[in-house]
Amino acid sequence: MKLRIVPIVLTVIVSASVLFGGWYLYQQFALRSPLANVVSEYEGVKSSHIDIKQDTVTLKLELEPETNLRGLVEHINKDGKSVIGKRTLKLEVEDHSSEQLNKWWDAAMLSVAEAMDNKQYTDIQSSLDNLAKGAAELKATAQIDDQNVYVSLSDGKSGKFIILPRQPGKMEVWNHA
Repeated sequence: MKLRIVPIVLTVIVSASVLFGGWYLYQQFALRSPLANVVSEYEGVKSSHIDIKQDTVTLKLELEPETNLRGLVEHINKDGKSVIGKRTLKLEVEDHSSEQLNKWWDAAMLSVAEAMDNKQYTDIQSSLDNLAKGAAELKATAQIDDQNVYVSLSDGKSGKFIILPRQPGKMEVWNHA
Protein backbone atom coordinates (compact mmCIF):
# COMPACT_ATOMS: atom_id res chain seq x y z
CA MET A 1 0.00 0.00 0.00
CA LYS A 2 1.53 3.22 -1.16
CA LEU A 3 0.40 6.42 0.55
CA ARG A 4 0.22 9.50 -1.60
CA ILE A 5 1.46 12.52 0.27
CA VAL A 6 -0.39 15.26 -1.68
CA PRO A 7 -3.96 14.01 -0.97
CA ILE A 8 -3.08 13.44 2.71
CA VAL A 9 -1.63 16.94 3.14
CA LEU A 10 -4.59 18.50 1.32
CA THR A 11 -7.03 16.57 3.51
CA VAL A 12 -5.25 17.72 6.68
CA ILE A 13 -5.22 21.35 5.49
CA VAL A 14 -8.90 21.32 4.52
CA SER A 15 -9.92 19.61 7.78
CA ALA A 16 -7.91 22.06 9.90
CA SER A 17 -9.36 25.01 7.97
CA VAL A 18 -12.92 23.82 8.48
CA LEU A 19 -12.34 23.06 12.17
CA PHE A 20 -10.55 26.28 13.12
CA GLY A 21 -12.60 28.41 10.73
CA GLY A 22 -15.78 27.08 12.29
CA TRP A 23 -14.45 27.81 15.77
CA TYR A 24 -13.49 31.35 14.75
CA LEU A 25 -16.91 31.99 13.19
CA TYR A 26 -18.64 30.64 16.31
CA GLN A 27 -16.54 32.92 18.55
CA GLN A 28 -17.13 35.94 16.33
CA PHE A 29 -20.81 35.64 15.45
CA ALA A 30 -22.32 33.66 18.33
CA LEU A 31 -20.37 35.22 21.22
CA ARG A 32 -18.49 38.46 20.50
CA SER A 33 -20.92 40.14 18.14
CA PRO A 34 -24.04 39.82 20.36
CA LEU A 35 -22.09 40.96 23.44
CA ALA A 36 -20.57 43.87 21.50
CA ASN A 37 -24.09 44.95 20.50
CA VAL A 38 -25.26 44.79 24.13
CA VAL A 39 -22.30 46.89 25.30
CA SER A 40 -22.41 49.45 22.49
CA GLU A 41 -26.12 50.18 22.90
CA TYR A 42 -25.54 51.49 26.43
CA GLU A 43 -25.32 55.27 26.65
CA GLY A 44 -21.80 56.51 27.37
CA VAL A 45 -19.79 53.65 25.86
CA LYS A 46 -17.35 55.00 23.26
CA SER A 47 -15.67 51.73 22.38
CA SER A 48 -15.14 48.23 23.70
CA HIS A 49 -12.84 45.28 23.16
CA ILE A 50 -14.09 41.84 24.16
CA ASP A 51 -11.93 38.88 25.09
CA ILE A 52 -13.82 35.65 25.76
CA LYS A 53 -12.00 32.77 27.41
CA GLN A 54 -13.32 29.50 28.78
CA ASP A 55 -14.04 30.88 32.27
CA THR A 56 -13.84 34.69 31.91
CA VAL A 57 -15.19 37.46 29.74
CA THR A 58 -12.96 40.53 29.79
CA LEU A 59 -14.33 43.83 28.56
CA LYS A 60 -11.93 46.69 27.90
CA LEU A 61 -14.07 49.80 27.81
CA GLU A 62 -13.60 53.41 26.83
CA LEU A 63 -16.32 55.47 28.50
CA GLU A 64 -17.57 59.03 28.38
CA PRO A 65 -16.94 61.05 31.57
CA GLU A 66 -20.34 60.74 33.28
CA THR A 67 -21.28 57.18 32.34
CA ASN A 68 -23.19 55.18 34.94
CA LEU A 69 -20.75 52.30 35.42
CA ARG A 70 -22.96 50.27 37.76
CA GLY A 71 -25.85 50.61 35.33
CA LEU A 72 -23.60 49.41 32.52
CA VAL A 73 -22.56 46.33 34.51
CA GLU A 74 -26.19 45.60 35.35
CA HIS A 75 -27.16 46.01 31.67
CA ILE A 76 -24.37 43.65 30.53
CA ASN A 77 -25.23 41.02 33.14
CA LYS A 78 -28.93 41.15 32.24
CA ASP A 79 -28.86 41.43 28.45
CA GLY A 80 -25.59 39.55 27.87
CA LYS A 81 -26.41 36.62 30.15
CA SER A 82 -26.82 34.21 27.23
CA VAL A 83 -23.26 34.94 26.08
CA ILE A 84 -21.60 35.30 29.48
CA GLY A 85 -23.25 32.25 31.02
CA LYS A 86 -21.25 31.02 34.00
CA ARG A 87 -18.12 32.93 33.02
CA THR A 88 -16.77 35.65 35.27
CA LEU A 89 -17.16 39.19 33.94
CA LYS A 90 -14.06 41.37 34.28
CA LEU A 91 -14.11 45.05 33.38
CA GLU A 92 -11.10 47.15 32.50
CA VAL A 93 -11.97 50.81 32.02
CA GLU A 94 -9.44 52.92 30.13
CA ASP A 95 -8.12 55.73 32.27
CA HIS A 96 -8.69 59.14 30.65
CA SER A 97 -8.48 61.11 33.85
CA SER A 98 -6.96 64.53 34.18
CA GLU A 99 -4.26 65.58 36.60
CA GLN A 100 -6.91 67.27 38.74
CA LEU A 101 -9.06 64.11 38.93
CA ASN A 102 -6.00 62.11 40.00
CA LYS A 103 -5.30 64.65 42.76
CA TRP A 104 -8.91 64.46 43.93
CA TRP A 105 -8.79 60.67 43.99
CA ASP A 106 -5.51 60.74 45.91
CA ALA A 107 -7.17 63.00 48.49
CA ALA A 108 -10.18 60.67 48.84
CA MET A 109 -8.32 57.36 48.70
CA LEU A 110 -7.54 57.05 52.42
CA SER A 111 -11.12 57.60 53.57
CA VAL A 112 -12.45 55.32 50.81
CA ALA A 113 -9.99 52.56 51.77
CA GLU A 114 -10.97 52.91 55.42
CA ALA A 115 -14.68 52.67 54.55
CA MET A 116 -14.01 49.60 52.40
CA ASP A 117 -12.01 47.89 55.16
CA ASN A 118 -14.72 48.60 57.74
CA LYS A 119 -17.49 47.69 55.26
CA GLN A 120 -19.08 51.08 55.88
CA TYR A 121 -19.95 51.67 52.24
CA THR A 122 -22.14 54.73 52.89
CA ASP A 123 -19.04 56.52 54.18
CA ILE A 124 -17.59 56.35 50.66
CA GLN A 125 -20.27 58.66 49.25
CA SER A 126 -19.89 60.94 52.28
CA SER A 127 -16.17 61.33 51.73
CA LEU A 128 -16.71 61.93 48.00
CA ASP A 129 -19.34 64.57 48.81
CA ASN A 130 -16.88 66.31 51.13
CA LEU A 131 -14.31 66.23 48.36
CA ALA A 132 -16.78 67.67 45.83
CA LYS A 133 -17.61 70.60 48.14
CA GLY A 134 -14.13 71.99 47.56
CA ALA A 135 -14.45 71.98 43.77
CA ALA A 136 -17.54 73.14 41.91
CA GLU A 137 -16.72 71.27 38.70
CA LEU A 138 -16.19 67.90 40.39
CA LYS A 139 -18.97 65.34 40.17
CA ALA A 140 -18.27 62.32 42.36
CA THR A 141 -20.54 59.32 42.78
CA ALA A 142 -20.28 55.94 44.45
CA GLN A 143 -22.61 53.07 43.62
CA ILE A 144 -22.69 49.52 44.88
CA ASP A 145 -23.89 46.11 43.79
CA ASP A 146 -23.42 42.65 45.28
CA GLN A 147 -19.81 42.33 44.04
CA ASN A 148 -18.25 45.79 43.63
CA VAL A 149 -18.28 49.42 44.62
CA TYR A 150 -18.13 51.74 41.60
CA VAL A 151 -16.57 55.17 42.11
CA SER A 152 -16.89 57.74 39.33
CA LEU A 153 -15.16 61.11 39.27
CA SER A 154 -15.82 63.63 36.53
CA ASP A 155 -14.95 67.24 35.84
CA GLY A 156 -17.11 67.42 32.72
CA LYS A 157 -14.24 66.95 30.26
CA SER A 158 -12.61 63.82 31.61
CA GLY A 159 -13.60 60.97 33.86
CA LYS A 160 -12.01 58.51 36.26
CA PHE A 161 -13.69 55.19 37.02
CA ILE A 162 -12.60 52.97 39.89
CA ILE A 163 -13.99 49.49 40.54
CA LEU A 164 -13.41 48.29 44.08
CA PRO A 165 -14.23 44.64 44.87
CA ARG A 166 -16.36 44.21 47.98
CA GLN A 167 -14.56 40.98 48.85
CA PRO A 168 -10.91 41.88 49.46
CA GLY A 169 -8.15 39.51 48.41
CA LYS A 170 -7.54 36.85 51.00
CA MET A 171 -4.10 36.23 52.45
CA GLU A 172 -2.95 32.67 51.93
CA VAL A 173 -0.09 30.65 53.26
CA TRP A 174 2.71 30.49 50.78
CA ASN A 175 4.16 27.00 50.35
CA HIS A 176 7.64 28.25 49.47
CA ALA A 177 8.37 30.09 52.71
